[in-house]
Amino acid sequence: MGTLIDFILHVDDHLVTIVQTFGSSTYFILFAVIFIETGAIILPFLPGDSLLFAASALAANSVYHLNIWVFAGLFLLACVLGDSVNFHISKKLGQAATKNAFLSKYINEEKLHEAEGLFDRMGDIVITLARFMPIIRTFIPFVAGGSTMTYRRFLPYNLLGAVSWVALCCGAGYWFGNTAFVKAHFSAIVLGIIIVSLIPIAVTAIRGRSKKTAE
Repeated sequence: MGTLIDFILHVDDHLVTIVQTFGSSTYFILFAVIFIETGAIILPFLPGDSLLFAASALAANSVYHLNIWVFAGLFLLACVLGDSVNFHISKKLGQAATKNAFLSKYINEEKLHEAEGLFDRMGDIVITLARFMPIIRTFIPFVAGGSTMTYRRFLPYNLLGAVSWVALCCGAGYWFGNTAFVKAHFSAIVLGIIIVSLIPIAVTAIRGRSKKTAE
């Protein structure tokens, strides 16, 4: 876990190492990380927002010979495919996945219930909004797949969330990631991105506990 935290907080340094080691294969490595974050269900803690921001910052620097449009396209595809695989796994397995001896060890029941609560209160649009919420974005497609929702109904919200998220994170990284201030305070900014993205989850959890206390 310590290694993962270090990777997230110093993602720019680690990405430089990956680029120098793997070259153009970096595109597919980062594609896999973003895909697995939601597609695998059991790995919601993988970096997302900060990874897109840092990768786009590197793409803006000609030293690394990376193309921002290739990144954006692959990240968009990874988002849509990851959520779609997640949705279909739930559609096929349903609650059996949470009862499975192996999967149940890695599926966070508390976060799954939070996702269910968000879905009940906000409706289909939460599929789009959840893309901006770490951890929860892994469980919302699973909740949607376990409901009566069809994939045709799920897909537009999935696409809207993916396009918005990739555009915002990649755009911010590309245009601001190489400024002197951001470079000097990159770790603090990454931490800030993580904290801001976790605020909706914290608010939802507090409201949920307050409601239970009132009842």
